[in-house]
Amino acid sequence: MIKPPRNMPEEAAESLAIQALGYIAGEPERLGRFLSVTGLGPDEIRAAAGEPGFLAGVLAYLASDEQLAAAFVTESGCGAADIARAHHALGGEPWEREIP
Repeated sequence: MIKPPRNMPEEAAESLAIQALGYIAGEPERLGRFLSVTGLGPDEIRAAAGEPGFLAGVLAYLASDEQLAAAFVTESGCGAADIARAHHALGGEPWEREIP
């Protein structure tokens, strides 16, 4: 049986998600892939970041790519389980953008 992630304060979870977004945005290839997957344009990220579920979606995206997640863990110094804990603390629901 898999244990549910231990609680992480929402503020800490948001901070980790923002750090993850910064990591993704810090390299053009990583950012391009993220934008392609989300359907966002570079100028839309700031507005999208204020939408409910977006930060949880950033963490879900990060966790979906094992190499990307491992590189982020190495650079940030967080633990691999912290990504799942933060995702859970932020509602655990992936962010879905409404496309008109």
